[in-house]
Amino acid sequence: MNKSIKNLRNEFINKFGSEPLLINAPGRINIIGEHTDYNEGFVLPAAIDKSVKFALQKSNSTMCHLVARDPGKEYKFNIDESLKPVEQQWANYILGVLAEIKSRGIQLGGFNLMFTSEVPIGAGLSSSAAIECGVGFGLCELFGIKISRMDLALIGQQAEHKFIGVKCGIMDQFASIMGKKGQVMKLDCRSLEYEFIQADFGDYQIVLLDTQVKHNLADTEYNIRRSQCEKMVEAIQLTNPKVSSLRDVTMAQIDLIREDVEPIIYNRAKYVIEEINRVQEVCKSLKSKDIESVGQLMFETHNGLRKLYEVSCQELDLLVDTVSQFDSVAGARMMGGGFGGCTINLIRKSEVDTVIQDLKVKYLEATGIELKYYLVSISDGVKVIN
Repeated sequence: MNKSIKNLRNEFINKFGSEPLLINAPGRINIIGEHTDYNEGFVLPAAIDKSVKFALQKSNSTMCHLVARDPGKEYKFNIDESLKPVEQQWANYILGVLAEIKSRGIQLGGFNLMFTSEVPIGAGLSSSAAIECGVGFGLCELFGIKISRMDLALIGQQAEHKFIGVKCGIMDQFASIMGKKGQVMKLDCRSLEYEFIQADFGDYQIVLLDTQVKHNLADTEYNIRRSQCEKMVEAIQLTNPKVSSLRDVTMAQIDLIREDVEPIIYNRAKYVIEEINRVQEVCKSLKSKDIESVGQLMFETHNGLRKLYEVSCQELDLLVDTVSQFDSVAGARMMGGGFGGCTINLIRKSEVDTVIQDLKVKYLEATGIELKYYLVSISDGVKVIN
């Protein structure tokens, strides 16, 4: 048991007077497949060794007491009362999961819960999905509830839709709860079929570079992009009514109606179709251990996110443009919804320190912000900590 878990356990015991159940819920990275999940395409995520850790135990009443340890915030409520979004946004990630479980006719008792996160907030590593999945899994363990891991991922997604107001795809929750150490997951976001692929990056280290910015466009623009993709589907359906998402659409089809839609709608669709194809290519490259090809496809994704999908920002572009000048960097791209957060990079292990030191100087000079970075490895999904 590491130090952070021991501290969390001890604080829980001091506050609530009982021995807690301990849960580890990881954040996630996405190797490739950005903004394809809600278009019913493919994604290639993995759970990582940075996580949200939970301590929880029954309260032996109908009262629930939530403690967000890092900001030192608390929220109390009665589990038998109707659950609705509240002003404390952090609590909504938990309340949304509870509401979804209760909507299935499952009876829950009161509980006490304390959590702490080492997943950087706003860095695009899905701390929110880790909270949703950790809470859902933890409550199942605590109350002996039988809900499959896939259903827990779907519960987390619905919580985000209804209590947070972000119409996210399934990828984040899926990665957090289904992850396997050393493997990425090719997920079909339509059928929810998935395949584990060995992620041997050889001489390369996965490095996340944190811009430490999060432009407030993120959530609003996310929903706008989703709507724009739906507009292209509607245009295609006029002649191809069987098409239900951009997953079904080819470049030839959107080229045929290019003059009938706004240029911005065409660009959004072009990016998504190309990105779905790139996921397939990266899977082939990983299986053949061709990491240089994986990296090149990552650079192509960033270019599409910057120019066609327009969800990048100056800080993200600066980091990708700068690392692209190093021979020791196989690939890089922005990761997550956009407008800030992290870039994901494949850097030769022997050169990681050299690249980071150079980047820190250049990023500080250009932005006035001290660059943060995280070396990550691929880990297991949500689990009980013994």
